[in-house]
Amino acid sequence: MALGQSEISQEKMASIPPDFKSSMEAWQRLATPGEPHKLLAGRIGSWKAKSKHWMELDKPPMEFEGSCERKMILDGRFLQEDFSGEMMGIPFKGIGVIGYDNQNNNYVAVWMDSMSTGIYLFEGTAGEDGKTISLESCFNDPVKGPGTWRIVTRIVDENTEVAEMRMKFESGKEEKCETTYTRYSLKH
Repeated sequence: MALGQSEISQEKMASIPPDFKSSMEAWQRLATPGEPHKLLAGRIGSWKAKSKHWMELDKPPMEFEGSCERKMILDGRFLQEDFSGEMMGIPFKGIGVIGYDNQNNNYVAVWMDSMSTGIYLFEGTAGEDGKTISLESCFNDPVKGPGTWRIVTRIVDENTEVAEMRMKFESGKEEKCETTYTRYSLKH
């Protein structure tokens, strides 16, 4: 007679030492997507992006456009973004992944792009409004030196969000980029 799924699980669980059981239960609890993951899932789809980048805050910005595809990965735990566009006449591609760490109660993200060989690690929080995510990373620009990269993403409505990025360097120099994303398809 074949054992059912629940019988197999119960049989296996009975043979596991109690301290390992409690550890596995804690990991299962922490691995369960919650409300922050639902917020991220609401951002799936195809998006157009329009950016303004101020290399110097007192001068007019450069403008460029792009698009991105977003999808949830790993059973709804992370939102992956594949970005493509052009920056200063150069083709630009980037990949980002953002999630919410249930154990540390914060958002975590990584970003990689075709203008670097680095992987940028971000951590941050959500605003009380439930529609704002603030992330921060430390990085080292090859020309301007060490700095802090802060991204504040505000969900305007179901199909619009605005991301403001500020890069502040130890030298005192500061750059700003503002990107407006508009969803044109829910399919990913």
